[in-house]
Amino acid sequence: MPELTARDFRTMRFLLSAPKLSALPAADRCEIAFAGRSNAGKSSALNALCEQGNLARTSKTPGRTQAINFFENERLRFADLPGYGFARVPPAIKAEWGALIEGYLAKRETLSGVVLIMDARRPLLDFDRQLIEWGAAYGLSFHLVLTKADKLSRNDQHNILRRTRAAVDGATAQLFSSSKRIGIDEARTAISALVPEPDDEPGETAD
Repeated sequence: MPELTARDFRTMRFLLSAPKLSALPAADRCEIAFAGRSNAGKSSALNALCEQGNLARTSKTPGRTQAINFFENERLRFADLPGYGFARVPPAIKAEWGALIEGYLAKRETLSGVVLIMDARRPLLDFDRQLIEWGAAYGLSFHLVLTKADKLSRNDQHNILRRTRAAVDGATAQLFSSSKRIGIDEARTAISALVPEPDDEPGETAD
């Protein structure tokens, strides 16, 4: 697939919401997953990348999303995974979300990479690391997006980014701010790099 353009993000539209693996859409195109803690700014980051204020619904109540929400255009699909780690969510629901997320990462043949959204002030918490371990076990590539970077000093930004890159071998990482529009072009380029070349599309096998 040729490198993604701004239009590829702007033309994303909501497809469906899948509360369980059996409700996933047909695996008919490359998918990029977006994951992150419930209060890390995942929906705001998706909206900023796609230049659409309400594509991914934001909520003042973290943990509201309880399914995988899919967005697509004619070339590509984004999968917005349920936010995790919010303390007020009952343990049984957390367990269901964990099974849904891991099952999707393990079994989705058209999934080619994961964009992990983390608050730059609190990166790589326990479930972030667990998600990276799950994904790595299934051969997935990661791009780490450190949101709310505008709330840090320049020096802190530099140090956090350096430590995050050093902590996760093989993943790319960047600073990002939805409100200040920091890092949007960089993120789009990194997401484009997660998309395989036409001869190496997810789900294809050699003759």
